[in-house]
Amino acid sequence: MADVGIIANPVSGKDIRRLVAYGSVFDNQEKVRIVRRLLIGLEAVGTRRVFYMPDSYAIVERARRGCAVSMDVVPVPMRLRDTQDDSTEAARWMASHDVGCLIVLGGDGTCRAAAKGSREIPMLALSTGTNNVFPSLMEATVGGIAAGLTASGRISLEKACTRSSCLEIVGDDGVLDLALVDVAAVRGGFVGSKALWDVEPISELFFSRCSPESIGLSAVGGQIMTIHPEDPLGLHLVLGPGGFQVTAPIAPGLVRRVSVNRCETMAPETPLPLGPGSHILALDGEREVELKDPSRISVRLSPHGPLVVCVSKVMGAAQDMGLFVERKRP
Repeated sequence: MADVGIIANPVSGKDIRRLVAYGSVFDNQEKVRIVRRLLIGLEAVGTRRVFYMPDSYAIVERARRGCAVSMDVVPVPMRLRDTQDDSTEAARWMASHDVGCLIVLGGDGTCRAAAKGSREIPMLALSTGTNNVFPSLMEATVGGIAAGLTASGRISLEKACTRSSCLEIVGDDGVLDLALVDVAAVRGGFVGSKALWDVEPISELFFSRCSPESIGLSAVGGQIMTIHPEDPLGLHLVLGPGGFQVTAPIAPGLVRRVSVNRCETMAPETPLPLGPGSHILALDGEREVELKDPSRISVRLSPHGPLVVCVSKVMGAAQDMGLFVERKRP
């Protein structure tokens, strides 16, 4: 039985979009309850050991104390920085120790940080953030069962997972960073609160996926076309007058009209240079990369994003195999 990893971000679901929009606060005690149900689901399918990212709120430790499971629940030996680098370091350590499935509790930013640590561990992402396009809302007990079955190999990766596309930020020295959902080129010279909710300073948008029911910046692209995570296709928008307007929910309770000057699809592995005038790149809704020379930076759609566990596929395969059905012999 392979080990399972858990990364639970204590600050997801608490950014400035609670003040400038109408986002709900996702408190850490609810994350404790989610992890508790995950652990119960994992043990039900025979998982013997769980590694987890330690955090300042002790989410997993509190969950472990509150439920009767016999698994070893072990912290990753790491120094906490209380930044997104913790998620990246924890995922990298888990990849080097052959963890069979990684469960992430957070939003798009947390999943992105974990994917920077490893794109090869099958990731089951539970939504506990603000703009949640990459992670999914699901019952954690079932999520734990699916993660355990995937890690153990009882459900093959071919049946359990899909390979997601992502967006790579490319400079003279190669790949500088990545985004799982969207990249926004922003005018203005400082990062500030990181979370991006105002479309006015955005000059360009790049999407690896978009759908009309999404929230966040990808909802802008989703009103134009649908791109599934595994599709070998991306979307690039140049914002500004002279084209058409799109109305989209760019944050919870925040609907805006966006002027689009030009729209084009992106082919895999084909870098698109940034246009002039951009100073910062926001990755999956958060300002992350300050640009000294935008003319030397490109955005590239990569088909080699993280492996994503599809709970419905795993549980469907388990049903087909009769894993949870015991029949009496005549």
